[in-house]
Amino acid sequence: MINGVLIIAEAGVNHNGDLGLAKQLIDVAADAGADIVKFQTFSANRLVTREAKKADYQTQTTDGKESQYEMLRRLELSADMHHELIAHCAARDIGFFSTGFDIESLDLLVSLGQEHFKIPSGEITNLPYLRHIGRLGKAVILSTGMATLGEIEAAIDVLEQAGTSRASMTVLHCTTEYPTPMAEVNLRAMQSIHTAFGVTVGYSDHTRGIEVAIAAVAMGASVIEKHFTLDRNMPGPDHKASLEPDELNAMVAAIRNIEIALGDGIKRLTPSEVKNKPVARKSLVASTAISAGDLFSVANIAAKRPGTGLSPMRWDEVMGRTATRNFVADELIEL
Repeated sequence: MINGVLIIAEAGVNHNGDLGLAKQLIDVAADAGADIVKFQTFSANRLVTREAKKADYQTQTTDGKESQYEMLRRLELSADMHHELIAHCAARDIGFFSTGFDIESLDLLVSLGQEHFKIPSGEITNLPYLRHIGRLGKAVILSTGMATLGEIEAAIDVLEQAGTSRASMTVLHCTTEYPTPMAEVNLRAMQSIHTAFGVTVGYSDHTRGIEVAIAAVAMGASVIEKHFTLDRNMPGPDHKASLEPDELNAMVAAIRNIEIALGDGIKRLTPSEVKNKPVARKSLVASTAISAGDLFSVANIAAKRPGTGLSPMRWDEVMGRTATRNFVADELIEL
């Protein structure tokens, strides 16, 4: 992985089965400054039955008469297409990543040299699948859409027992609805996952817009995954809930700014504040003319800018002291 927030630009199946379109998506992700572009590796024959229904959001965004199997058949990436996409990612200096949805697809990704593996939300209760990934002993990103804390715990236990250390896992809070209603985001659940299992956490975002992903980074997400497309009006199941290129650019830029802004947590005077300190703070000054021998009092002392003299925090120390010389109004007090 990388230092800082890992930004995964999720191309998913938004290539519509077209290699040229998939390469354009890689270009968009690279231009935006994402760390990784992620696809999906599967065989419809191994993933769904021929009678499996589509999700409601898929029915709304694709041919309603088409089965889930028929839809997925059109969206498969062949082994040769994987090789071409990996080469294009290398040429654009962006990491290639893909989610394998079945054991054979995982083995293909292993053969292609993939060093970390994403478990999609739908596979979190797939015991043989989890064991297969766990035995690889690689870095794992686990999405938790539709899952309870108990199901997350069970999946983590399977991965650990199979050979993957908890330190190698990143668990993503996720809501499996496209787009996710704001009222169902529940970002605090990401922190609950961290507290419950002591794992690194992140967020897989299916909301419209970019603000929730940015907020997740401010709340401690180490990984952000977000779907993107060339055009939300394209046909296909995930385009409507995806960012367009300018939005992906804005999200990446905002996350990088938030990373910088979070800082190290130590409250200190910053270099840029030094010049403003004497301008914004106050000093003790004569509020009226004071003669040598007069006593300093609330009648002749005030706190005013600039902050280049005695701090007003020394007010009690000054009150009742004798003036050692004359002071004109607004002159900085000296003891």
